[in-house]
Amino acid sequence: MCWFDGMPCVSFGVYQLPGTNALDVADRVREKMEQLRPSFPDGVDYNIAYDTTPYVRESVNDVIRTLIEAVGLVAIVMLVFLQSWRAAIIPLVAVPVAIIGTFAVMMAIGYTLNNISLFGLVLAIGIVVDDAIVVVENVERWMEHGLAPKEAARRAMDEVTGPVIAIALVLSAVFVPCAFITGITGQFFRQFAVTIAVSTAFSALNSLTLSPALAAILLRPRGVYRRDPIGWVMHYGLGWFFWLFNKVFGLGVNVYAWGVGRLCRLSGLVVVSYVGLLVLTVGVVKQAPTGFIPQQDQGRLMVTIQLQDAASLERCGEELLLVEQICRETPGVAHTISTAGMSFVLQANSPNYATMFVILKPFDQRQSPELRDTAIMAKLRKQWKARVPNANVIVNGAAPVPGIGSAGGFKFMVEDRGGVGVSALAARMDDLIRKLKELPTLNSATTQFRPRNPQLYLDIDRTKVASLGVSLDDVNQTLDMFLGSLYVNSYNQFGRHWQVTVQADGEFRNKMEDINLFQVRNKAGQMVPLGTLVKIKEIGGPISVTRYNLYTAAAIVGNVQPGESDGTAIESINKLAEETLPLTMSIEWTELMFMQIRSGNTAIYVFVLAVISVFLALAALYESWALPLAVILVVPLCMLFSVSGILYTGRDVNIFVQIGLVVLVGLACKNAILIVEFARQMRLEGKSRYEATKEASRLRLRPIFMTSFAFIFGVLPLVVASGAGAEMRRSLGVAVFSGMLGVTMFGIFLTPVAFYVVQGLSETPFFKNPEVRAFSSYLTGAGLGAGAGYSFSRVGVAAVQPYVAAAVGCALGLVIIWAVRGITARARGDQPSPPRRLASRIWTRTPREGA
Repeated sequence: MCWFDGMPCVSFGVYQLPGTNALDVADRVREKMEQLRPSFPDGVDYNIAYDTTPYVRESVNDVIRTLIEAVGLVAIVMLVFLQSWRAAIIPLVAVPVAIIGTFAVMMAIGYTLNNISLFGLVLAIGIVVDDAIVVVENVERWMEHGLAPKEAARRAMDEVTGPVIAIALVLSAVFVPCAFITGITGQFFRQFAVTIAVSTAFSALNSLTLSPALAAILLRPRGVYRRDPIGWVMHYGLGWFFWLFNKVFGLGVNVYAWGVGRLCRLSGLVVVSYVGLLVLTVGVVKQAPTGFIPQQDQGRLMVTIQLQDAASLERCGEELLLVEQICRETPGVAHTISTAGMSFVLQANSPNYATMFVILKPFDQRQSPELRDTAIMAKLRKQWKARVPNANVIVNGAAPVPGIGSAGGFKFMVEDRGGVGVSALAARMDDLIRKLKELPTLNSATTQFRPRNPQLYLDIDRTKVASLGVSLDDVNQTLDMFLGSLYVNSYNQFGRHWQVTVQADGEFRNKMEDINLFQVRNKAGQMVPLGTLVKIKEIGGPISVTRYNLYTAAAIVGNVQPGESDGTAIESINKLAEETLPLTMSIEWTELMFMQIRSGNTAIYVFVLAVISVFLALAALYESWALPLAVILVVPLCMLFSVSGILYTGRDVNIFVQIGLVVLVGLACKNAILIVEFARQMRLEGKSRYEATKEASRLRLRPIFMTSFAFIFGVLPLVVASGAGAEMRRSLGVAVFSGMLGVTMFGIFLTPVAFYVVQGLSETPFFKNPEVRAFSSYLTGAGLGAGAGYSFSRVGVAAVQPYVAAAVGCALGLVIIWAVRGITARARGDQPSPPRRLASRIWTRTPREGA
């Protein structure tokens, strides 16, 4: 029995095959149905109401709008800082170059344009302009010293080629670990990794070739050439703002340089404060609620109805129509599709089960909070409780990931591991559900498992069947045919296709004694009443028995309270189940919650691997262990401010926040590289460590602010996103927005001090000692190898115990350091000391030096 908006109908589903495009399949289905419509009989029409692709279309369109908004905001930031349309257009050219190049690479490797890849492009908007901004800003700085544009471009590239390559290397290296993540988590991370890494590579190539060429052609020395019409408009329209901005920013730069100088003199206090921030970071991360994939308003709901045991199909249909009527009376609901006699969630058939799909109105008609899916579900629950007392009605949103679970919310199985029986299982489940409903973290919890449904047990007397010459197969077939149904054949007539099915009429199978009316033929051709061969008795039992991991089990489903995290709900349910269930029973999570538990702390280890990758990339670039340390010391702060922003907005640390943290590793290092690289160059030119640090910080503040605020304003549309998929965009946007804002404000002070301290230590006689440098190289290599091995084991790459992987990584790190030092020594004509002898020398010399 099926209804569409209260009218009888026949429904059938169309599922796309793996590897196909959902939007293309939907378009072709609609096209085919339009072709078939003229052949329908009079009074028959079709309607495609339940369609998952509108959400996909809306979310993709919203992300594209976000992409355009991000480009506009980035352009405004560049115009404010560069104050010339000629200078602002050079970085903007990098955007289409990087996006088109990324699309080409995605097509080549078989990736599709979806929400995840588009999110990556939105983040990439603020990243791809960074290198070009650095180039243009440095060209303009040299032009202010009196150089012609072409000569200024050449001098600027001499200074920024190293930082541009370093930034591209870091932003690419940070995503290398993402390629090794397995499971559904890896699918999310890899889409981001490819999108951002490829766009960054194109951006670096563009900044090293096209950007300096455009700067030499388009830029004009100020006051030498006459302004063009656009320049005049900007001068008279925004000149006052540019003048005020330059005055305020110039004053801020001087104050900043003075502050950096004072902090370098108080570096010990800064180091202590930094340690305190690390402790605070650990505390904030530990208390942050965890999640996996946020529940999303996808424009559809799933309703499950269950009546009392053995309720008839007709009565179930009546209650279902009442539930459907209440839905259609609720604002925000567009259509309902109802089916009586089955449970879509349990995949079971029973006359007291019913399922209904509620299709909500388009997103542009549901912008107000009271028309969101959560608000509509709350209204429906209240109405059903008051007007449908004879049925248990459960409503859930759509599954966050199609194909993983039939509906939103949570689901876990209660397993009978001791074989105590379904009655004992049901009793314990009722007790557990009663306590679950008292938890403040849960919105609902229920089960459709009932072990006492009225049933008829047919006991076939096999001895009598054999003595009367009746085939046991004939007995079973007769029961199946009359009490159930049997397909006979099909034929065509009157231009239609007909199926022939045999079944006893309803009035002859309503009572137990009606089975005496059925007869079966024996081998002698005589008709034998089934009543003489079968004994019937009434029993109670479950409609269906589920086995999960070989154990008899039953499912409990529910919803997490809005504002509560999935991780908190999982912890509270696990604790309650451990206290309530006996030792013969246990729970196991399934569907999306199982994926969340299985992923565990993957993000933490990916974060560690990203930091190790960046450190190794910078160590190879600078041929030093010290300078990369000055760069990555700022990285933990991005986690502190990102998670703090998530906590402030009442969200959880889900997979999109975790991806944002990995992106922030590269962005935090990018800002630090701009300061460290210039300070290193000035130190090599002979300036003191203090002057090099202070001057590099002063010169690089403007490009740091330009690139950082270009990214921050570029992700601002994600923070205030609305419409389809807004839950995902907001999680990602808040994480990277707050993280980048915080790490920029603190990093511009921490990075100079870190360089000042690390460079000072590296220049001391102790660390200049070749043997000390050799020992530190081996120690660093062993530590990095151990950390990488342990982390790879935790993310599921190495199928060994974590400590075994750490030991293997440690040994591999020592071997690599030994090989690299050997190659370097042969290139220089030196002879490296073996690590064991080196350690012995340091140990024996230290007391003498201290004395």
